[in-house]
This record gives sequence, C-alpha cells and structure tokens, in this order.
Amino acid sequence: MKDLEKISVRRVKVGDEADGQRLDNFLLARLKGVPKSRLYKLVRGGEVRVNGGRVDVGHRLQAGDEVRIPPVRTAAPAQPATLTLPPSANRLLPHVLYRDDALIALDKPSGMAVHGGSGVSRGVIEQLRLELPECRYLELVHRLDRETSGVLLIALKRRALTGLHAAMREGRIEKRYLALVAGRWTNPVQHVKLPLHKRVTDEGEKRVTVRDDGQAAHTVFRRLRQFSDFTLLEAELKTGRTHQIRVHTSHLGFPIAGDDKYGDFERNRQWVKQGLKRMFLHAAKLVFDHPISGERMAVEAPLPADLSSFLDTLTHAQTL
Repeated sequence: MKDLEKISVRRVKVGDEADGQRLDNFLLARLKGVPKSRLYKLVRGGEVRVNGGRVDVGHRLQAGDEVRIPPVRTAAPAQPATLTLPPSANRLLPHVLYRDDALIALDKPSGMAVHGGSGVSRGVIEQLRLELPECRYLELVHRLDRETSGVLLIALKRRALTGLHAAMREGRIEKRYLALVAGRWTNPVQHVKLPLHKRVTDEGEKRVTVRDDGQAAHTVFRRLRQFSDFTLLEAELKTGRTHQIRVHTSHLGFPIAGDDKYGDFERNRQWVKQGLKRMFLHAAKLVFDHPISGERMAVEAPLPADLSSFLDTLTHAQTL
C-alpha cells in the first residue's frame, strides 16, 4: 500500500476550462488511477454531489458549480519527466496571430506536427503546454497536416472548443487555403465534389482516394495567378476531409507542387533544386464567430517566406 495515498473530501469549483464537461470525465481527470466503474459507483451512491445535489454521471457541469469529491484511494502520481524549453528560435509564441482568454490562433510552421507521437516527440500542443504552463486547458480545435503551414486554432476553454466544433459541423467556419498546382488550371472558379475514402496502410500511414462509396467532399477552387507550368489556387473547404485539397487536385491531374504523397515525385525532385523544399499548401484564412463573444473574426496568415520566394522565381516565366 506504499504506492497509495488517501485524500480527504474535496469541494472543487468548476472553472471555465471544464464548462460543459460531463461529470464522469471531470472526475477521471482529477482521480487518476481510479477505475471508471468505481467512479460510477460513487456517483450512483450519492457520494459525489454537484451543488449539494445528486446527479448522474452524464450530468453536464457549468462554470461555478461546486463538486463534492469523497475520500478515495488513488495511485500516487508518478514523478513527471523534466522537460525543457527549446531554443527561442523554435518556440511557437512568436507565431501567435491572435490570443485572448478563450482561444489562440497560431501560424503553424511547416514541418511541425499538431500532436506528438508516431516518431514525433513534441507537437504543437505539447510545445504550447511548455511555453504556456499557466494555461490549464489547451486543445486543438482542428488539424493541419504536418507539412501544411498556416492558421491553426487552439481552445483555451472547453466552452470555446465545443462552440467551435459545433460551428464546424454546421459549416459556419470559412477555411481558405493557398495551393500551387502543377499545370494550367482552366476554370476561374470550379466546384469539385468528389467523395473521398480513407484507409490506413500497413505502415500506419493515412491514404485517401476518390471512391464512389467515400464520404462527401466539396472544395471550391478559385484561380488566382497562372504561370507557364503552374497555377496558384485559392481552395475553400466546404467539408473537412483528410487530405481533401491534395486528393481533389491530384485526381483532376493538377497535383500540389511538392506533395510527397499524391504529387508528381519526379518533378518534385526538380523543384527542390529550384528552391521548393516542401509542399506548397498554406492555410491562409479562417473566418468564424468568436465562440464566447459572438464577434465575427477573420484571422489571416501571410504566405511564408519560402513559398513566397519560390513564387518570385516563377514571375519571370511567361505569365498567362
């Protein structure tokens, strides 16, 4: 029993970060190592109470509620590993486009995963937790591929997360990307509605193909600039499927320059010599209602220097 410790009755005030959270999830986060069956028994027996009253495990908490947590044995917490901040040049706070007490809009650098794992020791979330230890709640609102740069939203309150997720499901968040594709795109505006099927390879990689039995996917492409061998497109996502823009353009015969999964691999090697060392896909703009204030917001991330420089090399070619 040396690895166990007994805690006394606690009365915990629910903060903004847990506003809207289920009671069982709230308890699991605070009673590490206690089996879920044990927590459910405590709630059913009335030993856990909210504002003095009995509730069920699915009860949604509100900021300001008081939760009574009875004495319960929990495993003693393991000593956390010592983590140190990376050099200032690799920190994320200089990339913050907007921040308030509910959310952060970050200009994610290319090459950085949003989460650690699969050979990645530290992603955006882990890095921000190091740089912002005062933030008790940090969760991704959506994802960007590792090589994609641009606007990424992080919620600092559960209410912000659930509000933004609802807005995404209802199509109330406008997402616009910049993509440089190989070839001469003909139509000034083109709606692409091709269903996408996702699978995981034996190596654990996500692969997406156009297939009739796939999920509905809709992208609106607008031609911005055209060169002799490339077209700069704005891609507006009407749905948010995995690799949606990359697969839609590739399927139509216009792969994104530098795409190492769905692109033209031989030409990619040529473009590296010209200065394009990664996929030319950038999350340029998000437009949404602030999940707390309701204010209409537009957050934009400028085209990164490496992509902008590659475009400059193309302006000397024949512009059509």
